[in-house]
Amino acid sequence: MKKDWKKYLFTFVITAAIFITAIGVSAWIDNMRVDEVKNMQDSISLSILSSETQFNLLKSAACDDLFGSELSKELGDMSDRLSYLESVGRWQDADVITLKQYYSLLEIKDYILINSATQCKNKPVIVLYFYKANCPDCDKQGDVLTYIRQHYPGNIRVYSFDYDLKVSAIQTLAHIYKIGQPLPGLVINGKTYSGFHSIEDIQIIAPTLVSTTTTATSTHK
Repeated sequence: MKKDWKKYLFTFVITAAIFITAIGVSAWIDNMRVDEVKNMQDSISLSILSSETQFNLLKSAACDDLFGSELSKELGDMSDRLSYLESVGRWQDADVITLKQYYSLLEIKDYILINSATQCKNKPVIVLYFYKANCPDCDKQGDVLTYIRQHYPGNIRVYSFDYDLKVSAIQTLAHIYKIGQPLPGLVINGKTYSGFHSIEDIQIIAPTLVSTTTTATSTHK
């Protein structure tokens, strides 16, 4: 009986050690993700500042650089990483909330910059995406927009905003475009759409997504 007690105690200690190690490794990985997002924010901030400065200097001559897909990809990658942190339950962490607030302001800054280029032709399709936590349709809408962003990288700019995030600029943007329940809410080229929209829906709403890609593909054949 005494040997059994020691065996159970040993098993318990080993199990507890494995469990604690797993938690520690998971926390370390998540913290690494937070650091990655912080580094990406610095890079995106510099990219937007560079684009804004170049546009002010060169005006219409800066259109190609302004609409380049690299910054769009960086914004999208950062959005994906923030979505991951939310999915593992860190959406209420102070660090993650601060990152999201700063990221949202970078997005709005880039959105204003793109909209200010009134003299530029062939602007990308601009999508403002409003979502909230614990919203199944929002999760599905995020997947749809990720798919579209990956397949039409040079033709679309997607800006994602947490509707419940305490950033006055987001609330102002939501008020301008009359975003309300039910979420998700989409603004595509200045027009508001409520509820979930499929890939096909968005392709119909913004046919230039497909036509521009088709033209570009034909030109390079």
